[in-house]
Amino acid sequence: MPRLIVLLRGVNLAGRNRLAMPALREALEDAGFADVVTYVQSGNVVLSSKASGKRVKSIVEQVVSDRFGLDIDVVVRTHAELAAVVARNPLKKVAASPKLYQVTFLDASLGAEVLEKLEAAAAGEERVVLVGRELYAWHPDGVGRSKLAALMSGKGLGVTATARNWTTVTKLLELAGG
Repeated sequence: MPRLIVLLRGVNLAGRNRLAMPALREALEDAGFADVVTYVQSGNVVLSSKASGKRVKSIVEQVVSDRFGLDIDVVVRTHAELAAVVARNPLKKVAASPKLYQVTFLDASLGAEVLEKLEAAAAGEERVVLVGRELYAWHPDGVGRSKLAALMSGKGLGVTATARNWTTVTKLLELAGG
C-alpha cells in the first residue's frame, strides 16, 4: 500500500492547537489508515493508504476537526514526492546546519509576486529557492530572527503551507521507507 507523508500545520506551537501524537495515531487508524507513525510533536505523520493525497488531506482534516475540535490545515506528499524533495536539495552547498535549513511544503503553486517578496526579505547570507511546490530556505543566523522565515510562516503566501527543518524532512523520508 502506498506510503504518504501528512504534515499538519501549526500544531503544538507555543501552547496552541495542542494535539497528542498517540491520540492522533489512534484517530487516524480508526479512520482506516494503516502503518501510522508520527515523528516528534509537531504534526508529522507517515501512513499507508490507497486513497489519493487530496482525499487523505480531506480525511485527516475532518478527523482532527471531529475528534479534537481543531481547524488544522494539512499538506500531503507521496513517498516519491518527498524523495524528490530530498534529492533536489538546491541549497546543499550552503546549508551547513540541518536545523537552520527549512523546506516549506505548499499545497498549490506560489505566485511570482510572492516569491519576489520572499527573495527581497532574505537578509545577509539567507537564501530561498522555489522548486515546484516547495520553498527551500537557508537561515544561517537562525529562524527566530529571520524576516524571511516570518513571511514564510504566515498566511501571506496565499496558499496553505507548513515548514519543516531538514532533519525532519530526511527523517520523514526514512520513516516512509527511504
